[in-house]
Amino acid sequence: EVRLVESGGGLVQPGGSLRLSCVASGFTFSIYPMSWVRQAPGKGLERISDISGDGDSTYYADSVKGRFTISRDNAKNTLYLQLNSLKSEDTAMYYCARGNRYVPTASLIRGQGTQVTVSS
Repeated sequence: EVRLVESGGGLVQPGGSLRLSCVASGFTFSIYPMSWVRQAPGKGLERISDISGDGDSTYYADSVKGRFTISRDNAKNTLYLQLNSLKSEDTAMYYCARGNRYVPTASLIRGQGTQVTVSS
């Protein structure tokens, strides 16, 4: 059974930082590209970043480019997202997902998510 468990979310002030983690199990983590997606209240799913299986190739949506950094540790079956210079509009539920931005949304396997709230 594929399992993705996110952690690291919380309440942070504008300009602050967080590091999200996602521990994967039930599949060969290193051969799959992985993504971070988010959903703000009342909005659709936004694909914000993905990374190749070997970690050599990354993608960022314009909304997070230069502020967020995706990485992975295949030895630990763990995906990370470093969030810097956070803004109020980054408030959302953040999910890790198996696959990259080319996988149809309906086919994405996601975890339960971790809430990020940016507020003063």
